[in-house]
Amino acid sequence: MLTTRRRVVASAVILTGSLLLTSCGGSDGGSSGDGKTLKLWHYEAPNSAMGAAWNEAIKEFEASHPGVQVKYEEKSFEQIQKTAQMVLNSSDTPDLMEYNKGNATAGLLSKQGLLTDLSAEVAKRGWDKKLSAGVSTTSRYDAQGVMGSGNWYGVPNYAEYTMVFYNKDLFAKYKLAEPKSVDELTAAMDVFVKNKVTPLANAGAEYLAQQYLYQLALSQADRSWVDSYELYKGKTDFHDQAWTYAATTFADWVKKGYIAKTSSGTKAEEAGVSFIQGKAPILFSGSWWYGRFQDEVKFDWGSSLWPGSNLTLGSGGNLWVVPKNAKNKELAYDFIDITMSKKIQNLLGNKGGIPVAADPSAITDPKSQQLITDFNTLSGRDGLAFYPDWPVPGFYDVLVSETQKLITGSEAPDAYLDALQKAYDNGVPKK
Repeated sequence: MLTTRRRVVASAVILTGSLLLTSCGGSDGGSSGDGKTLKLWHYEAPNSAMGAAWNEAIKEFEASHPGVQVKYEEKSFEQIQKTAQMVLNSSDTPDLMEYNKGNATAGLLSKQGLLTDLSAEVAKRGWDKKLSAGVSTTSRYDAQGVMGSGNWYGVPNYAEYTMVFYNKDLFAKYKLAEPKSVDELTAAMDVFVKNKVTPLANAGAEYLAQQYLYQLALSQADRSWVDSYELYKGKTDFHDQAWTYAATTFADWVKKGYIAKTSSGTKAEEAGVSFIQGKAPILFSGSWWYGRFQDEVKFDWGSSLWPGSNLTLGSGGNLWVVPKNAKNKELAYDFIDITMSKKIQNLLGNKGGIPVAADPSAITDPKSQQLITDFNTLSGRDGLAFYPDWPVPGFYDVLVSETQKLITGSEAPDAYLDALQKAYDNGVPKK
């Protein structure tokens, strides 16, 4: 996510922070730069797969580093997204931080000289050997901050992709089968609308809405289209067949009641909770929800790849980045190494995450096995198409505001695509 995430409620983050700080013996222990404190920021909920795995990594780290504390500070995705440049230019910078991957985020910070070049450390510790080519794409950035080549500025220890989550009990209630095609999906949504049930959980105020729209475009696209859009390997035309189909179909889905107009102001957390509470029969979102759904959902649910599309949103997970001004970089490298260990990777896999270096035989949870199987299917057909907000700085906010207009009906699809074209063209690096 995001790009684009997203997925942490304040209460969950505060709970995580309080638990971690308690385990560290207090929030003010140690001083930055003395080799006895690792200042860590991340925004994963405590019952997400990543949150659970990283909590265990903190215990492992402190056990293997006597006298060293992990000082965790609660942050949300939005906080870090909006303040990273300012914070990394200050004396308040963390030693290690989870950060969004892509040209507009990690790429931009690397170009600005705010991140540590990890290339030597990656080679020394063999992290590159644990990451597939597709997953490592978002770890490396060239001098212009474009992903896919150049130096290593981040390390992901999980992967992610989007999928359709189904409330099987609601589908059964209305005698509906799991859709295997877009036609079957729309037919099912028609049934829900007739029964006064809004089919799709949506969040116009954050990343969810733009990801629905991007998936619609991807269903009409191929790899060269993605490379042109994300990697500037060709010209991107927002009035082409794929983008036009996406914008017009999305607007039509709002008119048909598949997406609520009131969702223009909804946040991702609210959309996720509506699915958890059994109010929404369908949620299209990422694997970052998987562990939480395993923990909190009380009804029968399942997931599948978007029907009728070889491509979907996905990539290596968000990155561990070490700020240029970090004072305890060696501790940060040690912590990354622990999160890449078999023990933590296996735990992440069994908690509903997609590990990059787990022992496959150690993943015993059936739902987790299905999650990883679908990821392997997607990865095997080169189906990871990154995220819509990645190409240029500031595009996330443009996508949010413009997609909100599609939801409310205050902007027509043609004008929507004009606005995206203008923002995209203004942000593409000049050759």
